Amino acid sequence: MKTLFYVSILIIGAVAVAANTPVAKKGAAPAGPEKRLYTEDEFKKAVMGEAEKLMKKAGSGHLVDFSKELLEKEEAIKVKELNLQKQEEQLKLNTADFQKKLVEFQEEQKRFLGCIDSQNDKAEKRVSQMVEVISGMKPQSAADVLAVQDPDLSVRILGQLEPVKASKIFNLMDKEVSAKLQRQFLQMKK
Repeated sequence: MKTLFYVSILIIGAVAVAANTPVAKKGAAPAGPEKRLYTEDEFKKAVMGEAEKLMKKAGSGHLVDFSKELLEKEEAIKVKELNLQKQEEQLKLNTADFQKKLVEFQEEQKRFLGCIDSQNDKAEKRVSQMVEVISGMKPQSAADVLAVQDPDLSVRILGQLEPVKASKIFNLMDKEVSAKLQRQFLQMKK
């Protein structure tokens, strides 16, 4: 057990020393005659080789396999971290795209609702004009016009007339039409 501990310390020390050794970049000149520069792949192979030598000196083949497995797992973790970073970047891009589309949708919704409000305002103005026209008519003429109109429109117009004028118009209408409009008128008032 002590041997495993000492070998682990040696490996960690070798990796730490090797990590502080400069790694050559492609096309770079050597720093000096006493320093040797490695590519990243050469560095990893050298560390693995040194680790194997130290493990073999310790006399246990299981430790060599164990250290190789640890290094392979470390490499796998690095790959997973890179994949995770790529996924996070893609998520950020997707989120930004979604927010942009949401803003566009909200702007389109505002324009649509603005059109609806505009149409409702125009309809209210037309109803107000019809109220003025009907209030200027004789009660019999107004009753004849409202009896043949759309019931909803007739009820809206009658609802805006003076109560005395509306009652005269109701009295001069056909009884069935008058009863139907009065039911709708009462439901509108609720």
